[in-house]
Amino acid sequence: MLASMRAWLHGLSDRVINEQDSEQDKLNKTLLIFACGLMSFGSVLWLALYWAMGIKFSSNVPLAYLAISAVSLAYYVYSLNFAMFRMLQVSLFLFMPFVMQWSIGSYVSSSGVALWALLAPVGVMIFQGARQSLPWFAAYIVLTAVSGLFDYLLTAGAEQGVTMQSIAVFFTLNFAAMSTIMYLLISFFVRQRDKLQEAVDEQNRLLRVEQEKSEALLLNILPAPIARRLKDQQGIIADGFADVTVMFADIIDFTRLAEEVPPKVMVELLNEVFSRFDAMAESHRLEKIKTIGDAYMVAGGLVEHEGIDFAVDAGDYTGAMLRLALEMRRYMEDLSEKKGMSLRIHVGICSGPVVAGVIGTRKFIYDLWGDTVNTASRVTDEARSGAILVDATTYKRSKGQFEFEGPLTVTGKGKGLIEVYRLINLAPHLRDATL
Repeated sequence: MLASMRAWLHGLSDRVINEQDSEQDKLNKTLLIFACGLMSFGSVLWLALYWAMGIKFSSNVPLAYLAISAVSLAYYVYSLNFAMFRMLQVSLFLFMPFVMQWSIGSYVSSSGVALWALLAPVGVMIFQGARQSLPWFAAYIVLTAVSGLFDYLLTAGAEQGVTMQSIAVFFTLNFAAMSTIMYLLISFFVRQRDKLQEAVDEQNRLLRVEQEKSEALLLNILPAPIARRLKDQQGIIADGFADVTVMFADIIDFTRLAEEVPPKVMVELLNEVFSRFDAMAESHRLEKIKTIGDAYMVAGGLVEHEGIDFAVDAGDYTGAMLRLALEMRRYMEDLSEKKGMSLRIHVGICSGPVVAGVIGTRKFIYDLWGDTVNTASRVTDEARSGAILVDATTYKRSKGQFEFEGPLTVTGKGKGLIEVYRLINLAPHLRDATL
């Protein structure tokens, strides 16, 4: 029996306050039903007291309130018309205390029972807002003034058989009960509001966490300035750069390696190599563009890093690119010894104009195009194992910092003869400085 009663009450609760309601609507409905329950409890108390004291006509007022309130609640459960239910309840809060006072006599003989009507404007302020409560507060003031006029013209109280001792007790009860109801209602509102605020704060925190994850993921795909532009503007993102240094680094005999080791081992090896390349590129303030199978593409001169504009001095990012190539080659040599397998790269580097932009709307990438990119790719194809070949432009701007061999001439597919130089190491005076 108890279990079925709980199930019935739970179903009733889900009907009057359902999941489709917003958090604010749920709070407003809960507060009004809570206030309705408190007023009903107070009405039962006054009904019992008035009946025991023989004030039978006035006891009809709380009885009428209970009946009308129960009917309005049943109507709400049936129709789910919360606006009508709220209007009926607030009207009862406002008018019933004054009707009870008028049935007894004056402010004094009724022990200030009209004070209960203050719940109407205060309740509306809590349920709906300050602006909506103004008409109800004005009605409360008007009814208070009317009652004062009645007291002035038609003083009564003793005719109802209410002694001064009883009036003192009822004054105490009215003020204590009304103050308790107001306190409980506001306290409940504050607690629920705080819970709602905590839930909102937690949602905001989770939203910030997810936003940070999305930001990190986006920055793993695109350079930071491009990521910001992609978020701030619609349409195609494309830029032309007059001078950029581009590098391709390919793993030698990757196809043979892929046939000799299990797929999982091959993927783990590529991830280890390219993750280390990523860290190296970042340390040199260069932009990784993409990986294509066993090929790794990097560019310098595209964007600003940490307040340094590399476009001011072309040698900065070109020199950084050559240092990166040397560091990558040393790393692959060390890894070969560690893994006990032949792991070598060949590298091609060219400098010149490029076009850069974001391609696609799904699985989009930031990519580069132009003769500089094509030349770097062709030069890489012609480089032997462990060789780092650079074009003439790259050589001319960095020959004072690095040691080269050449010039050499290679034939690039679709490019014809290309003058290149083989990067050996840092210039002797710079090598000595770093030792």
